[in-house]
Amino acid sequence: MKIVVIGAGAWGTALAASASVQPCGHDVTLWARDPEQMALMQAQHENWRYLGGVPLPEALHFSSVPLAPLPAFVRGADLVVIATPMGALRQMLVALKSCAAPVAWLCKGFEAPSLDAFGLLAHEIQGQVAPDLVAGVLSGPSFALEVARGQPTALVAASTHESVRQALVSAFHGPTLRVYANDDLVGVEVGGAVKNVLAIATGLCDGLQLGLNARAALITRGLAEMTRLGLALGAQPATFMGLSGLGDLVLTATGDLSRNRQVGLALAHGKTLEQATQALGHVAEGVYSARTVVQRAAHLGVDMPISQAVVALLDGQLTPVQAVAALMGREPASEKSGLGARI
Repeated sequence: MKIVVIGAGAWGTALAASASVQPCGHDVTLWARDPEQMALMQAQHENWRYLGGVPLPEALHFSSVPLAPLPAFVRGADLVVIATPMGALRQMLVALKSCAAPVAWLCKGFEAPSLDAFGLLAHEIQGQVAPDLVAGVLSGPSFALEVARGQPTALVAASTHESVRQALVSAFHGPTLRVYANDDLVGVEVGGAVKNVLAIATGLCDGLQLGLNARAALITRGLAEMTRLGLALGAQPATFMGLSGLGDLVLTATGDLSRNRQVGLALAHGKTLEQATQALGHVAEGVYSARTVVQRAAHLGVDMPISQAVVALLDGQLTPVQAVAALMGREPASEKSGLGARI
């Protein structure tokens, strides 16, 4: 297959590297907006900015053609993968709206809301600006560094188009990276977006040293929140018990490589939000998605108290201790009333 990966951050680089060493011999090109970064990567075969210390395969190709000729650049590709943050997805979809090949995005989250509209999930953006694309998402519990190192990982290829699911499986499924197909695009995207917000809450819990019991309760109730929102948006219940639901939530909420978890830890230790995000050097999508998660939930009549507490914390309306107290002070209720009655 001829594969083009657009975006040379940690995740795009890791997946491009993984695809380029598959036994079937894919032709993989990694594109970056920054010519200087791409020149260094090509010379050193290392993404020093995002994956320093991990050698990149010799078979991997590099390019930094300007954005305007991008449609011509991807012509003839069998698969185009957008590996930008959510904030750049709309621009990339506009640029690729006439692409004949299957297109998939890797970003997880909601677009920042505008004054007159909710923030959108990726497939909703695509429906607005590039409705003719045959597209989907590659998601699931994964840290870029582990994929780049060739450590075992399982992902989900989600699309309403079988051709997209099959292209993603053919491109990335291999000895150490397993890819499973799913037609529930909405559920996979909701899982990928909401788990980032919940990971901030779990990092806060751990940073305050509330214990493993509290962490388990938070993750479990967070999964219920995620599922409620997903069902309200039309997702399938089973998706949230799979890799892109429970799997991604557990990884992001507990793994030390999780940027969103690190934000929660930093806030618990007294850092400001600006200090917490600047120290990362990467985008923590949960910081930008939290408000939209709560807005969409409120519009649909879905109760999401953990996400609401995260927004209040990020906005400075609650201190870390107050945010935890707000959650623990909620009125008792039946566990089934929070999830089971809505499935």
